Amino acid sequence: MQFPEAFQKRMQATLAEEWPAFEAIHQQPSFTSIRLNPAKQKPYDLTKIAWTDFGYFLPERPSFTLDPTFHAGTYYVQEASSMFLEQALKQTVDLTKPLRVLDLCAAPGGKSTHLLSLLNQESLLVSNEVIRSRASILSENIQKWGNANVVVTNNDPKDFQRLNGFFDVMVVDAPCSGEGLFRKDPKAMEEWSEDNVALCAQRQQRILADVWPALKQDGILIYCTCTYNAKENEENIGWLIHNSKFKIQSLRVEHNNDWGVEEIIKNGIYGYRFFPHKVKGEGFFISVLRKKDEAEEVTMRTKTQLPLVSKKIAERVNDWLLHTHQLILLDDLIVALPEQFSTEINWLANNLNVVTKGTAVAMLKHEKLIPEHAMALSLELNRNQFTEIELSLDQALAYLRKETPLIGEGQKGFALVTYKNHPLGWVNLLGNRINNLYPANWRVRMGG
Repeated sequence: MQFPEAFQKRMQATLAEEWPAFEAIHQQPSFTSIRLNPAKQKPYDLTKIAWTDFGYFLPERPSFTLDPTFHAGTYYVQEASSMFLEQALKQTVDLTKPLRVLDLCAAPGGKSTHLLSLLNQESLLVSNEVIRSRASILSENIQKWGNANVVVTNNDPKDFQRLNGFFDVMVVDAPCSGEGLFRKDPKAMEEWSEDNVALCAQRQQRILADVWPALKQDGILIYCTCTYNAKENEENIGWLIHNSKFKIQSLRVEHNNDWGVEEIIKNGIYGYRFFPHKVKGEGFFISVLRKKDEAEEVTMRTKTQLPLVSKKIAERVNDWLLHTHQLILLDDLIVALPEQFSTEINWLANNLNVVTKGTAVAMLKHEKLIPEHAMALSLELNRNQFTEIELSLDQALAYLRKETPLIGEGQKGFALVTYKNHPLGWVNLLGNRINNLYPANWRVRMGG
């Protein structure tokens, strides 16, 4: 691997005698790591990632696309260093309290699904992505995870200025020059330049300036990147503190000799840097701040109310859900919103471009309820209300390819198909044939 000359010169000066180890590790393959969905999967008997309760290293990289449990949302494939978000949150936030949390640059969904595993059910997550195509991927991964207490949005950071003082916690995983991904993604190295570093640093400052009014006083800002460059990391934190009132938060990096996480203390700024020759992971930086600026919380007022389903339909749908929800009708789509968040979600829908909210339950067609795929993957699904068909591996892969596996012969009605007891989606049994209701745009295109 040949590093860009300017990058190599800077890193040699930064790392000094550690440079040969840094250079050598980039000739080795990246580690493969996953994070389990604790609501769907039991712990593995594998090497655990030290700074998270849910993360594991795999001995080799399998074909995740051909694993039906991956599509069922039982785990997320995520780089190990970035799972340190868990420490930043646990050490600075009371997770037993109801929280409003924003994941600003959320696609494809690694940090959002991690947050959903850490937050209690009385907390609400807003998971945002500015690029529309990536917001669709984000929505898909959120649906697979199964939580109802989340809203997926597609907004520019400046749009959140309408939500003054609304959030208790913000995670800004800022777009960066990607220096920490050189081993994992050689394309990141091809696109790197000093001009791009400067451009990224300016863009990160704009993002922080745009979004910080939406963080309430004493709220927590978690800022992270996958780069080593001080311009995009410590200098941006210094810029933010200089232009507003924040208190930097230090974190305990326990078992430092084992973890290999490097603590940076510079001009009163604490940051935590991950180098691949010191940790079993890629390059990463994280810093945590507590806002001290006064921020009066916005009053949630809306002129429009979400349209409720009829009482007759609600009685039919309520049996599908484990808990009571507010049921709304968007065109012909029935959506279940957690009752405690109905006001917030309605207000957010009036102020942001919402991609998905709550759980899509069913399409209503001529008084007939056609179950939605998100309902099959939801943690709110009452499985006792449905016929279930357990699939073999070959049948499950055929289903995920949107083929028609030979199942349920002679039966009629909607059925939930499962693999290793994990719901994969729906089929409509028609006696002598079936309709595969797996979403066409999600289908697996890889052969077995």
